[in-house]
Amino acid sequence: MPAGGFSVSAPAGVEFEAKITPIVIISCIMAATGGLMFGYDVGISGGVTSMDDFLIEFFPTVYRKKHEDKESNYCKYDNQGLQLFTSSLYLAGLTATFFASYTTRNLGRRLTMLIAGVFFIIGVIFNGAAQNLAMLIVGRILLGCGVGFANQAVPLFLSEIAPTRIRGGLNILFQLNVTIGILFANLINYGTSKIHPWGWRLSLSLAGIPALLLTLGALFVTDTPNSLIERGHLEEGKRVLKKIRGTENVDPEFNEIVEASRIAHEVKHPFRNLLLRRNRPQLVIAVLLQIFQQFTGINAIMFYAPVLFNTLGFKSDASLYSAVITGAVNVLSTLVSVYSVDKVGRRLLLLEAGVQMFFSQAIIAVILGIKVTDHSDNLSHGWAIIVVVLVCTFVSSFAWSWGPLGWLIPSETFPLETRSAGQSVTVCVNLLFTFVIAQAFLSMLCHMKYGIFAFFSGWVLIMSVFVLFLLPETKNVPIEEMTERVWKQHWFWKRFVDDDEHTLNGDAEKNGKISNGKHGV
Repeated sequence: MPAGGFSVSAPAGVEFEAKITPIVIISCIMAATGGLMFGYDVGISGGVTSMDDFLIEFFPTVYRKKHEDKESNYCKYDNQGLQLFTSSLYLAGLTATFFASYTTRNLGRRLTMLIAGVFFIIGVIFNGAAQNLAMLIVGRILLGCGVGFANQAVPLFLSEIAPTRIRGGLNILFQLNVTIGILFANLINYGTSKIHPWGWRLSLSLAGIPALLLTLGALFVTDTPNSLIERGHLEEGKRVLKKIRGTENVDPEFNEIVEASRIAHEVKHPFRNLLLRRNRPQLVIAVLLQIFQQFTGINAIMFYAPVLFNTLGFKSDASLYSAVITGAVNVLSTLVSVYSVDKVGRRLLLLEAGVQMFFSQAIIAVILGIKVTDHSDNLSHGWAIIVVVLVCTFVSSFAWSWGPLGWLIPSETFPLETRSAGQSVTVCVNLLFTFVIAQAFLSMLCHMKYGIFAFFSGWVLIMSVFVLFLLPETKNVPIEEMTERVWKQHWFWKRFVDDDEHTLNGDAEKNGKISNGKHGV
């Protein structure tokens, strides 16, 4: 692969030389397999929970409800235990995130990815060999620990190793692999649903493939220069920087990372530092992006796509097939984001997607409200196709906007001194609300029926207004220059950064006067 060269401009006239080197591309591809594992875990549960063999083994009451005509179409899968099978992964990931923040900062991004891979492998063994519900849940919890560590380390790794000009595209490799993982899971579920009675075991066990890829990838990639320098390995950090940038002239970028690291080491309590006024813009945006990402309703559709289509009257094979179609649309649309995010910017993608997601969900709500009742399925073949097309329209817009950008923007906006803590909060909030949606969706579907889609479309409208007025553009801004070039220039957020600096300067002047007074100057 030839290395293409370019320079990244810093605000003070400094130029950071950076070539698109093979080692950067390979490292990013290897690291992004963490997304492949996450996506597979997201996609596999919905298909497995729609398989009769799996339900007979672990959830016989759901199996009986599924085949009883007297049960409401919307309530066939309303079971807290079944939802716990899916959601326990995210609750475990939420807890693991706090430990992952420590390992990411003190042991490095690479070792944290290795820990994630080990958790994934052990979790896969438990799930594939599960003999009872407890063993099944323990396996999901171990997978969740892997998700917590991987989602903490991988976005940081990608943001730090990538040259500024293609940082967005390379970072989105993580989300692209998430979508590929979901597609693979849907394809495998479609095949294994025909293998009786152990097809579900094969579905769960094949998660071992991405788990092994992540573990091997973590063994062979190098850690980021930012992480090495932050941990005091200056010479090794400089050597790695030269290697990944493909040039000997790395002093300007190296010096900037060293300075950022020096400031980071002055912060003894990064989580407490996150709450300082000057860090509030990044924190508020990171938290809200995660909440909004989940309240688009995407995970409700991706977790339970086969179950959802089954509820709408699709037969078992047709529901799995429709889930495969939405998974394929998800992958192809994420490629749009990889290509366009560093060209058109983050804001434009989010705003366009907001319009597309709002109308697709609103129309689905209207169709289901008219055509699908509690006890009769009036969704004809033509209307069923329209619903699948609308779901694909929704999924495609999410895949080039809120999906990848919900991870990209937080990973590139926090300063180095709070980056690990900030990423930890980002992952934590994401997994918390993923857990809430996963645990509640089937019950919400039972009680709100078609109104669930109107509920999510309302949230899409709210988040689009937030993007329009309060989300700044971060396209092509060097990662260590966000404060000067983004937050201090934004009409709303600059008051937080400027006010905090004035306070710090005032305290410094006051301390200087006291010191001078003591010395009689």
